Amino acid sequence: MTPEPTSSNKTKVCPTCGTRLSENATRCLVCGTEFNAQPAPNVVKKAEKSVQASRMPEIRLSLPAALGVLATVIIIAATVTFFAVPKDPNALAPEITGTPTETPTATIPPTATLPATDIPTATPQPPFEYIVAAGDNSCSQIAFNFQISVQSIIIANNLASTCPISVGQKLLIPFPTPTIPPPATNTPLPLDATRQACDTVPVTVQDGDTLSSISLNYAVPADAIKAWNGLTTDNVFFGTTIEIPLCMRAATPGPTSTATLPPPYPAPNLLLPADGSAFTLANDVVTLQWASVGVLLDGEAYQITVEDVTASQTRRITDYVTDTKYIVPTSFRPKDNVAHVLRWWVTPVRQAGVDDQNQPIWVASGAVSAKRVFTWVGVAVQGTPNP
Repeated sequence: MTPEPTSSNKTKVCPTCGTRLSENATRCLVCGTEFNAQPAPNVVKKAEKSVQASRMPEIRLSLPAALGVLATVIIIAATVTFFAVPKDPNALAPEITGTPTETPTATIPPTATLPATDIPTATPQPPFEYIVAAGDNSCSQIAFNFQISVQSIIIANNLASTCPISVGQKLLIPFPTPTIPPPATNTPLPLDATRQACDTVPVTVQDGDTLSSISLNYAVPADAIKAWNGLTTDNVFFGTTIEIPLCMRAATPGPTSTATLPPPYPAPNLLLPADGSAFTLANDVVTLQWASVGVLLDGEAYQITVEDVTASQTRRITDYVTDTKYIVPTSFRPKDNVAHVLRWWVTPVRQAGVDDQNQPIWVASGAVSAKRVFTWVGVAVQGTPNP
C-alpha cells in the first residue's frame, strides 16, 4: 500500500525571484510577491520548469585581493586622466572678460616752501617844500643842488617838460633815493690778516742752536721769532719746532734802488658821446666815456679837458679822475639859448710831486687822445607860458 504524501513535503517556487516556499505560502519572504490564486498542479510544474534558469557565477575575493584590484583601477584612471589633460595651464583657465580698472595715480604731496629772506628796502620819505630863490636859474640848478634829477622835480610838481619856474614859486623836492649799504663781510682782524699773509718756515731746534743763532741764520729779529711763537724766554729746547716769520726779515743793507718808471700809456680811445652829438635843455647831464689804457698805478690818473670854443672868451675846465668816465658839471652848461660847441680830450698823467700850496703836480704819462666836440644848449627859448 503506497503512503499518501503529506502536504508538508510540497513546495512552490516564487515566479519573481525563484525562491522555494511552502505550498501554502501566500507571499514571498524574499521579494514580497503575493500569491493570489492557487495554480493547477500541472501549471505549477510548468512554472517551476520555466522559472528555473542558470544563475550568474559568483566571484568571491579576499580583502587584500579586493584592495589590490581597487588600487589598480585608481592608478589606471589617474594615468588616463594625466595624458588626457592638456599640458598648457592657461588652456584650462577660463577666459575672464571684464572692465579694466584704472590704476590710481599717486599724488605727490606739495613741497614745503621756505619763506623768502627779507631783503632790506629803503623807506621813501615824503618830499619837502622849497621856495625858488633869486639865484635859482633853472630846474637843473635846483636838481644839482639837491643831488636829484630834473625829471623827479617835474613829476613831483606836475610841471611841463620845459620845467618853468619863477622866483617865490613853491616846489616839492623829493629826497634822493638812499643807497642800501652792502651786507657785512667777514673781514679778518689786522693781526690775523698779517699772520695769514706772512710766509713762514718751520725749523727744528738742533743740538747747539740758540735763539740768537737761528735769528742770525734767517735774518729775522729774535723778538719777532719770540712774539710769533709765543715764547716767554730766549731759551729754545732741542727737538722742538718753531716757525720763522720771513715777512719780518730785516732789510738787506745796500744802495737804494731807483724806481723804474713804467712805459708811457697809449692814447685813450674816446667812446661817448659820438663826435658832433647835440644836447638840449632836456639833457641835464653830459657824461664823457673812454676806454681804459690799462691798470693805473698809485699816483696815476686821467686828465680830462673840456673847453667852450663858442664863447667870446674861451672857457675851459681841467679835472683828474681814476675812472673811465666823467660827468660835465652843470655849472659849465651854457647860460644862453645859443648852441655852444664844446671840445674835449683825455690824457694819462702821473703825479710828479706837489707845489707850494700842497697841490699835486701832474705830468703826462701817455699819449693824448683824439679830440671830439658836442653842442649844448643851456636855456630854452621863451615862449607863450602854459595855461
